[in-house]
Amino acid sequence: MKKFLLAWCAVLLAAGICQGADTIKIGVVATMTGQNAFGGQLELEGMELANKLHPEALGKKIELVIMDMKSDKVESANAASRLIESSRVNAIIGPYGSSGTMAAGEVAEVAGVPLMATAATNPLVTEGKKYVFRACFTDPFQGEAGANYAYNSLGYRKAAVMTDVASDYAVGLASFFRSNFVKLGGTIVADLKYQSGDTDFTSQLTEIISREPDVLFIPAYFAEGAIIMKQGFELGAKFRFMGGDAMDNPEIVTLGGEAVEGFLHTTFAYDPSMPDMNGEARAFTEAWAKEYPDKAPNANAAMGYDAYVLLFQAIVRAGKDDPKSIRDELEKTKDVPTVTGLTSFSSESHDPVKDLGIVEIKDKKKSYIYTIKP
Repeated sequence: MKKFLLAWCAVLLAAGICQGADTIKIGVVATMTGQNAFGGQLELEGMELANKLHPEALGKKIELVIMDMKSDKVESANAASRLIESSRVNAIIGPYGSSGTMAAGEVAEVAGVPLMATAATNPLVTEGKKYVFRACFTDPFQGEAGANYAYNSLGYRKAAVMTDVASDYAVGLASFFRSNFVKLGGTIVADLKYQSGDTDFTSQLTEIISREPDVLFIPAYFAEGAIIMKQGFELGAKFRFMGGDAMDNPEIVTLGGEAVEGFLHTTFAYDPSMPDMNGEARAFTEAWAKEYPDKAPNANAAMGYDAYVLLFQAIVRAGKDDPKSIRDELEKTKDVPTVTGLTSFSSESHDPVKDLGIVEIKDKKKSYIYTIKP
């Protein structure tokens, strides 16, 4: 009988059905290629660093099982399905961005496998979900904070908005910025659209320039955002550019050149330039410098790191690694120190209440200039 059971388990292991007794598998729906690879790769490196620092739990090795979702929400759902059905993961992290996370989250929810979103800020990511959590703040807070900073701190009264209508993230964040800016007393002088993958924005920018806004809010992903700013600079735009967390990338100055000078964006409360780091942020920054000496970290790397740590600590506290026990313990998360601030969840909300940062490109350098409390 013992020989039979061992042989049967070997068959199941080969089929991906029987999970190794000495391994905890955390699946990663990673954004390694495509439009959002800039942020996705940094997130993945943050997770891998966390895995190196916290490689075991409950006496078992923690293995990251990584699948590329190629910046495509259909591929994201497919990757989540493969991780759950073939790799039999205990939990999932990612992917980068709201659209892909909503697709993967639907799969995880049906399967009863906890998913920890990294930088997916659209409120629909966790709405109505029992198994989906996020390590970041949400767009209602980000949009309100951005509008408040533009109106109250900078004194801007006229804003334009330029939105990628194919992106759930962009549409949501634009809506929250727009409504809060108007609520404060400001005016939206232009509200123009584009589609993911567009490369020529001269028509929209020419229209916006003619309306003379104080600021153009572009809730864009990094690739399009950099192009928009370059083309605006070439057309002689005099207004300020402002964006959201998806524009946070260490290479922005290299790629954007003069066009990004003065650019402002909201982000998660971490940057290596921030003056007052918490202990977790200092430890992360030092560990990153040793692991990736030729690459600067950013908020996306910090969010990947934090997502892993939140799952890791839930597993340790639960004393079990089955998906339901991990989910139940995640809901008990209370004031866990992370790189981007204290993190708590509850059964009522799987969205943490966290600080928000403001970053400015000044003298060809990223500079963390302000923290906004919830």
